[in-house]
Parts: sequence; structure tokens; C-alpha cells
Amino acid sequence: MRGSNTEPAEHPTTPAAPYSPYVALRHLVRGRPLTVDPSASVREVLLLLDRLRADAVVVVDADRRVPLGIVTLQDVVRRIAIEGADLSAPIAAVMTGGLITIPADSTAHQASVVMVRRGVRHLVLTESDGSYFNLVSQTDLYSLPDAQGTDLVRAILAAGDIPTLVSLAGEIRAFVARLVAERVSADALCHRLSSLNDLLTLQVIELVSGQFDLPYVPWCWLVFGSEGRLEQTLATDQDNGLIFAAQSDEEAAILRQAFLPFARAVNEALDACGFPLCKGNIMASNPQWCLSTEEWRTAFAGWLECPQPEALLNSSIFFDLRALYGQESLANELRSWLLARTPSYPIFLRAMVENTMNWESPLNWWNGFRYDGDKEFPHTIDLKKHGSRPFVDAARIHALARQIPDTNTVERLRLTGERIGMPLEHTATLIDAFQHIQRVRLEQQVKRGAGNRVDPDDLHELDRLILKESLKQVALLHKRLVREYAPA
Repeated sequence: MRGSNTEPAEHPTTPAAPYSPYVALRHLVRGRPLTVDPSASVREVLLLLDRLRADAVVVVDADRRVPLGIVTLQDVVRRIAIEGADLSAPIAAVMTGGLITIPADSTAHQASVVMVRRGVRHLVLTESDGSYFNLVSQTDLYSLPDAQGTDLVRAILAAGDIPTLVSLAGEIRAFVARLVAERVSADALCHRLSSLNDLLTLQVIELVSGQFDLPYVPWCWLVFGSEGRLEQTLATDQDNGLIFAAQSDEEAAILRQAFLPFARAVNEALDACGFPLCKGNIMASNPQWCLSTEEWRTAFAGWLECPQPEALLNSSIFFDLRALYGQESLANELRSWLLARTPSYPIFLRAMVENTMNWESPLNWWNGFRYDGDKEFPHTIDLKKHGSRPFVDAARIHALARQIPDTNTVERLRLTGERIGMPLEHTATLIDAFQHIQRVRLEQQVKRGAGNRVDPDDLHELDRLILKESLKQVALLHKRLVREYAPA
């Protein structure tokens, strides 16, 4: 809208696609964004909002590229009623500057966490060059469903010390256990658990960082593995790292020593909150995983070029990276760098396929359950190793080969299905199978207190039957992997 001459497109009020907390925000909005020039009058903007039944508009520069401010109906009415704003004044006089922006390729989960932390109802979406893409509102996004979830969010954000967060971490687990008992879907369970854990971890980092004089350089706290995929369960240890900007190897070494005490304090605080220290020491407090951008690239390149067993193990954890706190662009650029190079290493992809093909089905030839002889838990199946992991591994391989930036397994499967033309019902079956296994894992963790093992005889007959059918889907995943990546 330039003044009042240009008719703007209708502001998006409903998602363009079925909501998923893992889908990119650019896919959740439809149509062209609603924008106005700084010179548009307050009266013109109010009439525009009323005519389109919108609650917010973004003020952009003359070229309609750079977002300058946001005007919400609630704010502008308050300023007119209380502050006596002139209706003929330019909208720039009453807009809210200091915009909170987020990349359009961020996930709905990331946006919802930012909104909660910053206490806002709208986020401005931008392209990689900083130009305006669109606006997403709180009503566009999935939120925690009830009073207890809302109270937990408020309590986490208000926590002023680690002991309080330790107590709240226990409340999060109790809250999720209640949702498990109510048989909430696995997708919703993992999202709610990941959202609350993200908020708690962010608050931990915020509190701990205030105790250290950190280097004044861009840096970002990274999460890997199940946390990176937004697939945390109640039996999850830490998998994290730190990335920072450095101009040389010498500077990187100096910065690393400055960051390590802070990282160690964060890891210890998270351990106190119920996220055990990683037995493999994949944590930011390990100098091996507190690296500059160039050092991370060197590590990733080494694994691609020499896919030995340790490299394959590392890739299954680190290649599911996600930014959690700090300069997110560092993580996004590292992921883009990785995705651009991986397809050029077919030997690495084939090695990943061979590695995941070592899976042994927990079903015997007559489709009965086969147990692995665990002495501590006899007559049980490891639903992480033999259940969810094959789906996670296959989805990761497809994502790396097709340069799919998403880290979540469901989104990887969905986007892979679209790219290869898989019938929608086949993709849906794979996703349903994975999510059923995840839900059974969570139920067993609530009953047993931890762990991923299940005795099929303890399951309801229907759950047991669906588990069998879900495990059969792994064979279909493997057939497709072999067909695509087996050497000629």
C-alpha cells in the first residue's frame, strides 16, 4: 500500500498447509504479505486492517524490501485512545520499531519458542538477505494446550536460578507423563517435550552466561541427536556443542579456552536438571566439540572423505544439528555447507546405507517377536535400537542426499516422499509407523522410569499388533535405500 493507492493482498490468517511444528515457516503462510509505506496515515492503516479483518501490518521501506516496523490493531488503538495519536499522522509515528525477526526457513517450533521467550504475538519473517518475506502470528502456530503447560512456560521464563529450573525440569517430566497417560499422539508429545526442554535449556544458558565474561564474537549453542531432531523422549542425555567465529587457528584456540568454562557450567547445570552428561562426551565442554566455523567444516569434511565406523557414528549424531541459543546463522550456514557437499560423496552415502542395513529385525520369519537375550531385561525389545533408529537413519540419508535442510525425521520422510513421487498413503504409513514406535517408547519410559525396552506381552493387544506392522515398514525403507544407493 503506497499511501492509499495500491490494493494490498489479503493478510494470511490460516496456514497454507497442515500444521507441523517442524515445517518451515514459509510454508505456513499463504498469499502476498500485507505491507504499508511509512507515509501511509494512521487512518488509512486502520481502515485497511478493518477491511481485511487483519490484526497486524508490517511497515516496509519504499522498495518494499526492508521491514521497518510493525503495527498491530491492539497497539494502534491504544495509542489513539490513550496517547491521542493524530489519525492523519504517518503510520511511522506510531509503529513499533526494533522488530523481532526470524528467517522464513526457521521451523514453527523455533518461532513458537521465540514468541514465548520474547512475549510477542507476531514475528516478522525475513529472507537470507534481510528482506521482508511475511508475517506469522501466534494463532498460526501450535501452542501448549492447557493451563499446566502455560504455567510451566511462565515459571521457566521467570526462573532466576538453577535450583528453580531443576525443580521445574521435574514438573516438565510429570506433565509429559500425564499427556502420555492421556494417549496424546507421539508427534504432539515430542513437540511439547522439546518446546519445554528448549525453553528450560535457553534459560539455563541465559543464567549461566551472565556469570562469565564471554568473548565478544558471534557464537551459537548447538544441539545434536534427538534434541536436534526435536524427538526427545524422557530418557535423553546431552548431545551439544558450540560454534564460534574466528579469523585464524590461533584466534580459535584462544576463543575456545575462553568458552570452555562457560560450556562446562552449562553442561553441569543441565545435568542437575535431569539431562545426564553424555557418556561419549559429545558436549560443548569437550574441546573437540567447541570449535570455530572452519574447524567444524574440517571435521565434517573429514567424515565425508573417510567414512570409517567412527565417522559414521559421528555423522549419525552431528549431522542432525540445530541452533538453540546465539547467532543462529552460524549453524544455518554450517548445515547449508554440509548439504551442498554431501551428494558429492556417494561412497559416504553408501557407507551410511551399509551401516543402517546391519539392523536386525525384532520379528522372526513367522512374524512373532524375537528377543535379543538381554540379561537385565529378558523377553524385551530395544525400541530405540530396533524400532525408531532405522527410520531415523533412513530419513537422514535421504535428507543428506537430497539436500533437505529439515532435521526432524517426520519432515524428512514427508519431504523425501514428495521429492521421489512416493504415493501419499505410503509416506503416511511410514510416518504413522515411526510415530507409533515413539509413543510406545514414551509409554514404557513413564512406566519403567527410563529406558527404551518393552516386553510385547505387556502391551495392549491392539498396540502389540500395530507395533508388529510398524516394524515391518523398516524392510520397505531398506529396500528403497538399497535400490537407490547400492553400487552398480
